[in-house]
Amino acid sequence: MSEGTVAPDRRPRSLVVGLREAAALAPSLRRGLGITLLLAVSGSLGTLVVPLLLQRLLDVELLGTQGPDVAAAARLGLLAALIAVLAGFASWRAMYRLVRTAAHGLHELRMRVFDHLHAIPTLSVARERRGALVARVTADIEAVSQFIEWGGIGMLAGASQLGVVAVLMVVLDPVLGAVVLGIATVYAASLLAAQRVLARRYDRVRLRVATSLATAGEAISGLPTIRAYGIEERTARHVGDVLEEQFRTESRTRILGATLFSTSELFAALMTISVVGIGVSTADLTGVTAGRLAAFLLLVTLFVAPVQLLVEILDQAQSAAAGLRRVLDVLDTPRASEPEPDRSRSPSAGPLSVAVRDLTYAYPDGPNVLDAVSVDVPAGERVAIVGRTGSGKSTLVKVIARLQQPPPGTILLGGVPLEDIATTELRRRVAFVPQDPFLFDATLFDNVRYGDPEADDPRILDAFAALDLSDWLSALPDGPNTRTGERGDRLSAGERQLVALVRAWLVRPDLLILDEATSAVDPELDVRLRRAVERMTSGRTSLTVAHRLATAEAADRILVFADGRLVEDGAHHGLLAAGGTYARLHARWSVDATSV
Repeated sequence: MSEGTVAPDRRPRSLVVGLREAAALAPSLRRGLGITLLLAVSGSLGTLVVPLLLQRLLDVELLGTQGPDVAAAARLGLLAALIAVLAGFASWRAMYRLVRTAAHGLHELRMRVFDHLHAIPTLSVARERRGALVARVTADIEAVSQFIEWGGIGMLAGASQLGVVAVLMVVLDPVLGAVVLGIATVYAASLLAAQRVLARRYDRVRLRVATSLATAGEAISGLPTIRAYGIEERTARHVGDVLEEQFRTESRTRILGATLFSTSELFAALMTISVVGIGVSTADLTGVTAGRLAAFLLLVTLFVAPVQLLVEILDQAQSAAAGLRRVLDVLDTPRASEPEPDRSRSPSAGPLSVAVRDLTYAYPDGPNVLDAVSVDVPAGERVAIVGRTGSGKSTLVKVIARLQQPPPGTILLGGVPLEDIATTELRRRVAFVPQDPFLFDATLFDNVRYGDPEADDPRILDAFAALDLSDWLSALPDGPNTRTGERGDRLSAGERQLVALVRAWLVRPDLLILDEATSAVDPELDVRLRRAVERMTSGRTSLTVAHRLATAEAADRILVFADGRLVEDGAHHGLLAAGGTYARLHARWSVDATSV
């Protein structure tokens, strides 16, 4: 079985399609959209009253056969001013509502993506660079936000204005209206062809941005290692090359966008010249008046302005579309399997038994790392799992903890198929302590409390006391309020493992899984860790991936893996006497331990 990665672009999405899908996922994006559209159209209609009034002002009130009518002209002016104020208010309300909707909707979408990242299989996340995933939640959504808040307003107002102006031009002068719309159709077709090229360019830009964030993030996180090996200059060159590639990609794309924008000036000039030339040359045949021609030219100006705006924001629209595609690709990634509520089952209370049935597992595009593994672990048994690096032992415990998705029916906990146990129930009954535990940049108490958010300070102190760690806790600079630093960098590897063990203790699990949890520690903490592990495993089922075989010696039973297969199963002394794989591993470990 294999698991997919965060989905690449599975199908091309236009901005409209992407926004429609985003609105379905984040309903706030479409809330009140009808009223917003109505306000935008009202604002555009109000703006277009001016050319109609201009025609009447010139042809009737000022140049009419009865002479100028100043009073009527003044009334028209006041009416135009009132309508302009109302139109301006309607446009402002449309902009306000759109900005507010975008802020709420994209916050909802960002949280939806963040939640989804925690629900997809861990392998899918592990195969993506962390900086690239961060970019999808931050930079990519920010590109969409900027477009909706600014470009979206322009498109909304511009599209409504274009439609109304087009109708007015045809009504005012069908011949000149046909000329304008013909030129606009040809120009629109050329823009559609160009935007396909621009869309591909912006897909590359968003990819370069994600790569830059990931590379810079790694360089910052790895500062101690970079300094330790004196590779600052090489790292700086690598980061510089990545940023330079992003700059070149963005520059080429921006130049193309700027080129498209400059064509709008040619479009405006061609349209104005055509209207004036055709209007004047056909005046005798069509009877066009000076007022009508002036009004029509003003309509042309009102038609050209949103076209120029739409061309200008086309560049921003493609950036938003590329970012939105990357965001939606995350949401396309299937979530980890979860049983239907009516199918979920809970194992009986108490220590959990573990049954593995003919388990074969492979990572994507790779060979089997577990091959036909079958084993039964009775409730309450303490089991050590040993083997060379790459033998499949860590994969086995991750599959049992459902951190990797196993094939259905191959794992049973307490007699219940693993896929039928709800995630909340599974995390309450099974605690997993990894080889390199993750600590948040918070106090030691806060890190431990992740095991049980409801745990108060006295209960956490009791947990340290239960694992005989009270004196270690009190010896820290600020005791339980000591900050652990980012990823626990202020603590040693062994101290991070102690915190992780206390965190797991709070869960009071019925199955405890330790993945090399006592490895890579300094000798001073070794005794503390082993004693804490002994207390934690007492009275509950435990599976311990053992790097140092001293841990295996204390186990009730040892499972020996080689090349993805379970090759030996028994107690320490019996396996030594058998002279097989375990005996050879133990002999080699004993020599290495003695030499140290």
